[in-house]
Amino acid sequence: MRISELSRQTGATPRALRYYEEQGLLRPARRSSGYRDYDARAVQTVRHIQLLLSAGLGTTAIGEILPCIVDGTTVLAPTCPELLDALAEERSRITKSMAKLAEARGILDQLIGARANPR
Repeated sequence: MRISELSRQTGATPRALRYYEEQGLLRPARRSSGYRDYDARAVQTVRHIQLLLSAGLGTTAIGEILPCIVDGTTVLAPTCPELLDALAEERSRITKSMAKLAEARGILDQLIGARANPR
């Protein structure tokens, strides 16, 4: 499939897809015309990239994780246990950031006189 179709199916912009390729996260084939040709697995790969980016991971870490994702799930292959410690550290960092954001939201609620609104 061409980049426009992959973009349509994943919601990623063509620019983002080219960036993922530059970072080595996507490896499309090239047609004789020079156009990128993505296989059906690229849709799931892009969705994993988007998920991992939204979790706060950088493209270097994502590049290490993608080969360890098995069967289109977000379960790591048993052959990749070395990633677990780094992922646990990243999870801890995110949890701390969430706590700081919740504290900041509480302060803002107090400042504007609003009730804490669980969302």
